[in-house]
Amino acid sequence: MIKYAATLITVIRIFGSVFLLTIEPLSILFYVIYLTFGISDILDGYIARKTNTVSKMGAVLDSIADFILVAVMLVIFIPIVSWESWLLCWIAAIAIVRLVSLGTGFIKYRAVAFLHTYANKATGVVLFSFPLFYHIADSMISAIILCSVASLSAVEELAINLKEKELDRNIRGLFHK
Repeated sequence: MIKYAATLITVIRIFGSVFLLTIEPLSILFYVIYLTFGISDILDGYIARKTNTVSKMGAVLDSIADFILVAVMLVIFIPIVSWESWLLCWIAAIAIVRLVSLGTGFIKYRAVAFLHTYANKATGVVLFSFPLFYHIADSMISAIILCSVASLSAVEELAINLKEKELDRNIRGLFHK
């Protein structure tokens, strides 16, 4: 059972992320579940490394879980936050760059090319923090910071997928090997 613990946590996070769509946004229950998924995102990787059950499938599944959570957060937050139209265009541009990067990686490597760069990890932290800071800080400033970090990581990921000859999901960044 320990062999599958990390994967099971990741699969639960996928279904749980979709479950967030049924809960009142920004309620206490929403935040409890959301924080639980944040902890599980750290926990599944830790368990996989400690039990020596790290796998390519697990890494891809973890990236898919992250992608689904991002999509769910967009579905939840876009209608409830007063977004400026230029900010919505910026979010759409980031999504397009990410999709082009994924498409490029899939065509080039014949595999889903989610990369675990430092910039992508930073984007994940800022993105995960957005709902937590929504009530504390100005949502527009939080969104600008998030979009700035996400833009840099999306462009870096696309550049890596265009430049590298082989897929290395654990590449640290564009200038790191």
